[in-house]
Parts: sequence; structure tokens; C-alpha cells
Amino acid sequence: MDFEHVPVLLDEIIEILNPQPGEVFVDCTMGGGGHSKAIVSRILPGGKLIGIDQDINAVEAAKKNLKDFHDHIIFVHSNYERLNDIIIEYSPQGIDGILFDLGVSSHQLDEKERGFSYMQDAPLDMRMDKNAHFSAWDLINNFSEEEIAKIIWDYGEEKWAKRIARFIVKARENHSIDTTGELVEIIKAAIPAGARKDGPHPAKRTFQAIRIAVNRELEVLENTLDTALNWLKKGGRMGVISFHSLEDRIVKEKFKYWAQDCICPPELPVCQCNKRPMIKILTRKPVTAGKRELENNPRSRSAKFRAAEKI
Repeated sequence: MDFEHVPVLLDEIIEILNPQPGEVFVDCTMGGGGHSKAIVSRILPGGKLIGIDQDINAVEAAKKNLKDFHDHIIFVHSNYERLNDIIIEYSPQGIDGILFDLGVSSHQLDEKERGFSYMQDAPLDMRMDKNAHFSAWDLINNFSEEEIAKIIWDYGEEKWAKRIARFIVKARENHSIDTTGELVEIIKAAIPAGARKDGPHPAKRTFQAIRIAVNRELEVLENTLDTALNWLKKGGRMGVISFHSLEDRIVKEKFKYWAQDCICPPELPVCQCNKRPMIKILTRKPVTAGKRELENNPRSRSAKFRAAEKI
């Protein structure tokens, strides 16, 4: 199957991040290379793109899709949490721009055996990096009821989290829960029929929560944003596309803190913290998809883009 990557908010992102000839950019989540292609074509001549993805299928697809630009791209199969080491190796003088495109690609959802989708019966997996040791199976079959409930509530914002966790633990007393189909049936049984009538698929929030936990997505994002800021040169731009409120909240709070001046308590007569703004926020409100893009690419519906420039 081809690794489709319809890049969301492409025109807006390129306009705001404004890649220029000779610059070094990092695409932390290259996918099939949609955003990468637009960036690399604007940093030539003399520019360099470092493209990172923890999914080897994505890396191979990007190599194919970007074959005309191979001399100007460094392809890295890795989780972007290794960003510090990657930049030390390939651009120790710093970088001019960096992009994070969070969430799961439509290809990963469509690849049945990966176990990301609640619409297809498949092994319980959900690992973005197939070499990782910890999978959704381990979480569902080994974590305590309290741990599972906390994950579903914190990462899925699912109000039936405790009940779903109780039903999961009860079901696994008889035998292990091995497939996404089994898990979907357990979730459906846990959520009262009346509550399942409206809104999204009953398993949507739980599957999202498990995927985030398995891949440590929020923890990795929070740590890596700091790394990215450290490596940005003065005038360098950072952009983040998020697909749900938890990711967007992390990005919003980071940007707000970085943009702040003094953070001393108001009662202190003289600033003690010596904090200075590190960025200028380029997107006062998150950028979202316009009508035409929503019609052409439904995945863009929940996308929010925030960007900042280092000062």
C-alpha cells in the first residue's frame, strides 16, 4: 500500500514558517513527505532538510516520494525524542526551522495489522515504531484497573473511563484480550446504550488514549519542544500541528511561557527571576483548515497549527 500523506494546512504552514534558500529545516514527523517536499523545494539552493520518522514504512515512502531531492535531505528513522542527538550529528551549528505534525497518518490507520483502528479487527498493537517493546496488548492485559482508568480519562477525556477499565479487567480474567475487535466489544458493553446513540464511535476516545500512552506521545512532545527551542537560531521558526486538545494545550502553554517576560509574583517590587521573552508568537489563534481543504481532506477538520519565532 502506498503511504499516502495529504499534508494538512500546507499553504498556511509554508507562509508562516517561510523557509528560505540556504536554511536548515527539521521535519520531526515526515510521514510520506508532504510537508517535507514543500519545505525542501524552498530551502534550495544550499539548504538542508533533516526528515525524522519512527515508522520505517514512512521513511521508505518519503525516500520514494522525495527522490528528486535526495542530495538535500537526511532521512532519519527514529523517534523525534532523540532530536538533540540528531541535531548534534547533522547540524551542530543550529537550525532555522522545525515542524511537528502530530497524530496518526491515514496510512497507519488503514494498515490493519498495526491495530490503530477501532473499525477493523486486528492484533492489539498501536506501536508507531514497530521495534518498540511495549504495545497496546501489554497495557490492556497487564496494567491495573486504576492505571487503565487514569489513562483513558487523562488522554481520552472519556467520561466512562472507570467503567471501561472495570469491564476490561473483568474480561481478561477469563483470557487475554488479543485483538482490537475484542476491545471494541468490551468498550461497547461498558458504555450504556443511551450514551452510545450520539457522538463519535464509542471506542474512539479509548483508542486515542491507549495510542498516546503506548507511544508516550504527550511526554515526548513536551520534552522535545524545549530541545527544539534550544537549537533554533535567532529568527528561527517552530511550527506544531496538533489534532486534539491535549497536544494543543501543551503547545499553547509552552509558547505562552516562552513569550512571557518576568514571571515573579506581583508583590515583588523588583524582578528576581530575570526571565526574558525567548519567542515571538506568530499565530495569535491556532490556524485551522478552510472550507476547501475540509472538503478535500476530512483529516484536517481537527488540525490546529501554532507557530513561533525565536528572538
